Amino acid sequence: MTSTHAFWLAGRQVAGEVSFDVSSPWDGRIVGKVSVPSDAQIEEAVAAAYAVRDEFAATPAHIRAAALDHVSRRLVERTEEIAQLISAENGKPVKWARGEVGRAVSVFRFAAEEARRFNGGEAQRLDTDLGGQGRLALTRRFPKGVVLGIAPFNFPLNLCAHKIAPAIAAGVPIILKPAPATPLSGLVIGELLAETELPAGSWSVLPVPNDRMPALVQDERLPVISFTGSEKVGYAIMDSVPRKHCTLELGGNGAAVVLGDYASDADLDWAATRIATFSNYQGGQSCISVQRVIADASVYDRLLPRIVAAVEAQVTGDPSDDKTDVGPLVSEDAAKRVETWVDEAVAAGATLVTGGKRDGASYAPTVLTDVPADTTISCEEVFGPVLTVQKVDGEAEAFAAANDSKYGLQAGVFTHDLQVAFRAHRALEVGGVVIGDVPSYRADQMPYGGAKQSGVGREGVKFAMDDYTYERVLVLTGLAL
Repeated sequence: MTSTHAFWLAGRQVAGEVSFDVSSPWDGRIVGKVSVPSDAQIEEAVAAAYAVRDEFAATPAHIRAAALDHVSRRLVERTEEIAQLISAENGKPVKWARGEVGRAVSVFRFAAEEARRFNGGEAQRLDTDLGGQGRLALTRRFPKGVVLGIAPFNFPLNLCAHKIAPAIAAGVPIILKPAPATPLSGLVIGELLAETELPAGSWSVLPVPNDRMPALVQDERLPVISFTGSEKVGYAIMDSVPRKHCTLELGGNGAAVVLGDYASDADLDWAATRIATFSNYQGGQSCISVQRVIADASVYDRLLPRIVAAVEAQVTGDPSDDKTDVGPLVSEDAAKRVETWVDEAVAAGATLVTGGKRDGASYAPTVLTDVPADTTISCEEVFGPVLTVQKVDGEAEAFAAANDSKYGLQAGVFTHDLQVAFRAHRALEVGGVVIGDVPSYRADQMPYGGAKQSGVGREGVKFAMDDYTYERVLVLTGLAL
């Protein structure tokens, strides 16, 4: 019998009257059953978060920091167990799942550090003009209100951590909704938070079905929404609540640009290995996975066979096997969508160099060349293990090709030239430019987010804390400055 996982309502474990199954995308086995909150239980969680907001904001920093440190340590202790859980519910190869747990460990540790130094206040003399004589402004940050955090399936632990850890660090109550396909990892965070001394009501983890989310999104007691997911859903949320503060981390179709100076055998071997790995890791289900390679004509003919060889060397199969590099997509429907897009591109004239085969929820690592610019796979986020490679002449054409997208999350530029690096930083319409590596690099403490249709706002612990709060100025009068 598979046990039923309760959810976390205002800091305590609660069961609902109905449940749903969580199944493995690899073999279809039932990984767990998850209890679903009723409308009354959702209301209780929202009311509790709203009621505790002033108390939580005033909670001493050491209490919030200690709770975050505790979660970080407990994640370390339970790394293998949680990695196996991520792999089972998500289909992620276990070696990547272990890496995800390690990143969540860091997120909670970073949040603990930020909690200790957050909101120290900034003093500003106002006697720069006569009317400000004897006056001092002290600026501090205060919560905008309860956060509704909506997390996706592709990083079911770490992207839940990126919602909840900054909120706790800033003293902001949060209601976290994990993805319906992968709720178990988010519920583990609830287990660990329940071991701390945070105020009751300051956090809840509710596996609310997607069709019941509009009411939560519209609730005026939840003025801040932090959403990670698809462009379509993210902007639909923002359009439905124009007066709320929305942080949206949406899609991408990350470009890796390989310029002409990156030309030695060692250079091209490194670029090809990194491109092959990070077009296929997580089954390509990462917003910053490599989807497009834009190679200078002077290196293209030497780079392409290296990429193909490195892609074909990726080990596919059972995600529970330590040797597996590429597991299944999150569902068979997701794999069928990728299959349709690849078939469409080939029918339109693209060359299928390797891959292009589906087996259930798995899709073989795939490389395409000569892909027409108007095909779906050129224009949209594939979110699968598919890579397109194109040839360009020179830096200007390469940067123009990278910008020829409605998305702008991150880009990678393989170059040794520092001047080119700074020109790339200026020219590329993205939230992050990575020099000497793929766009898939992310450090969890850095600002992370996109331009254009890739979203608004920034994640990264300190930057999310800023997003959850606003500046309030205190003016002191009659001081001898």
